[in-house]
This record gives sequence, C-alpha cells and structure tokens, in this order.
Amino acid sequence: MLTRFAVAPSGFKESLSAQAAADAIAAGVRRVVPDAEVDLIPLVDGGEGTARALASATGGRLVALPATGPLGEPVGTHFALLGSGSGLGSAETAVVEMAAVAGLSLVPHGLRDPGATTTYGVGELIRAALDTGVRRILVGCGDSGTSDGGAGALQALGARLLDEVGFELPQGGRELTRLHHIDPKGLDPRLAHTELLVACNPYNVLCGERGVARVFGPQKGATSAQVEELSEGLENWAYVLTRDLPVTCDLYGGPGTGASGGLGAGLAALGGRLLPRFDVLLDHLDLDARLARADLVLTAEGALDHQTPRGKVPAEVARRAKLNGRPVLALAGTLGEGAHTVPGVDAFTGILPAPMALAEALVRASELLTDATERALRMILLGAGLPRGAGV
Repeated sequence: MLTRFAVAPSGFKESLSAQAAADAIAAGVRRVVPDAEVDLIPLVDGGEGTARALASATGGRLVALPATGPLGEPVGTHFALLGSGSGLGSAETAVVEMAAVAGLSLVPHGLRDPGATTTYGVGELIRAALDTGVRRILVGCGDSGTSDGGAGALQALGARLLDEVGFELPQGGRELTRLHHIDPKGLDPRLAHTELLVACNPYNVLCGERGVARVFGPQKGATSAQVEELSEGLENWAYVLTRDLPVTCDLYGGPGTGASGGLGAGLAALGGRLLPRFDVLLDHLDLDARLARADLVLTAEGALDHQTPRGKVPAEVARRAKLNGRPVLALAGTLGEGAHTVPGVDAFTGILPAPMALAEALVRASELLTDATERALRMILLGAGLPRGAGV
C-alpha cells in the first residue's frame, strides 16, 4: 500500500510556483489516500522563486527594491540574504535571482524581442547586494527574457562597452555585433573581493549550433533572422570579453556559458564560477534522504520532452530517486517529443483532460494538476491491486 509520498515538482512557468505546484499535487494525493504522509519538496532551478525559496529554507530574508527591468523600465524586485540555516555561508551570502528582474514573465507577449531586452537590472541587484557587505553572491540563472550575454549586467557594474568609434553601446543583445572594445576600469572594485557563484544549467552554452540564441531565442520571441543576428553578436561578445578581460575559461562553449541568454558568460568573465545548479541549490534540502523514505515520488514541470534530461527538475528528481530504487511519476502541462525517454521516470501523464486555450490552462493550472494527480494515482492503485497475471 502506498502511504508515503514525496512531492518534488518544479514551478510551471508563468503559471504556478514550485510551492503552488507541490500544494496542488498534495491535494490530489489526499483525495485518493486521505491519511497519506506527504512530504512537500518544492524545487527551484535558479529561475523564478529561487531567492524566496532559499531565504525561506535558511531562515533568511528578502530585500525589496526597484531596479531596471528587461525592457529598460523600473520594476519592483528583490534579492535574498540567507540565514544561518544555509550551507553556503550563513548571512554572508546573498542570492540574486535573475528572473526576478530580467525574466521572461516580465516581458509582455506583444513586446518579446530578445534583441532589445537587457540584464542591466541583474547588475544593479549585484551592486545592491554588495552594499550589504556580503562576501558571497549566488546568482540563479533561469527563466530569462534576455539574450545579451550579460552585457547589461556588466554595464550596471561599471564596465563600458564601446563601438568602433568609442561610443557606449545601447542596451540589448542585437547591439553586440557592434562591440569593439570593453573598458573595465570602472568595474565595481568590490567584485574582486567577493565570491561570485553562478547556479546554471551546464548544458546551456553560449555559441555554436547548440548555442543559447539558437536553442532558446525562438521561445523568447526571436525570428529566424534575429536568431542569426543574436548568435553573431554573442560570438563577438565572447571574442571581445576574452581579449579585453582576464578570462580563464572557454566562453564560447564552456558548460553554463549560455545560461540565461548568455549571462553565464558575462559573469564568468568577471571571475564568477559557473556551477551545476542542482549541486548548489538542492543540497540544503536533504533531498536524497527524503526521496528514499517515499513509497512513490511525484515530480512535475510545465513540459516533459526531449529537453527534460538536459538539466530539468523532473530528470534530476528521477535520477536521485533511482539511486534509492524509488518509483517516479511525472506530471506535465504538455507532453512533447521524447517525453517517454526521460531516464528514471517510470510513468508520466499530461494534466489537460481536453484541448483548451493556453490562457485558460494557465489560469486553471492548480485545479488541473490536482485532478491529474488524482486520476494518475487511482490508476496506479488499481494496477497495484490487480492479481498477478491479470489483464487482457
């Protein structure tokens, strides 16, 4: 009999936070097993909700402030100061969540143009974190609405990006094709004495056929022509960064350099360490031990497809669960090509009971996730109760 459940979902982009997704799944479990022991483990991947989740998990706090949003207009945002419950160095660590100031959700659908959006606000948050006196800044990469390679962040931190005649470049990824020289003399000197950690998906690289502009540009609103323009700009960005700054890593194709529209490369050029995001973000949760205690592990994300094994939450949960022989059920907003190939996922299902408009699905996501959990669990329990050898 299934009585212990570990619920470890990601958020559903532009719809449900990881906590809301976990709550919805738990509600579906309890419809079927009212006295179930449900361990809620909402997971963040560096994207939306990361700063809030880490502040909550460590007894830290959020610092609210205005900063420059992806469209160049002020937005209300925040960063986190971690508490003593963190394995990252207690209150000496700040968490900057790039999605909170330059995320895709902050760009209205009709204005999505990754050639124009900027990470300038990310640099402003890093500067604000430095003002608190922290010795370590963790930058969470994910859910970005930008493709400027972190150029805006470097500008906010004091670097001057100059064209061939010495004029400062405007913000936006499309401008990087005109970059001729980087003047680093104005960079905030505190960066040299602060550990900069970047939690990113190591599968995301800056340049090449699997470069970030080609893989994610269309999702952010880029046309085919704009994808090529952005790719060319990021190639030039990597070249000039490597030439003008004391870069010690491969910015073109190194793991994580393409994170958040290339923000990984820009921060690496400042001395940031690009780290696999789950190694940084999940250890404080005692995740492996909690999965091992469950009879069934449930995970979820907005989409389950061929990209899932490339650093997405359901794949990481399934990998860790299988280390302890735990069965895994994955729920997804959409099922795409390759959904059946995610290693470690024993069963999966979409949450939509019938075709519906995207806008309706986003509004009803919590309800749909709860209902889908109930349906899937009833099927699992029915199968578990059948006598061995029964069936058609």
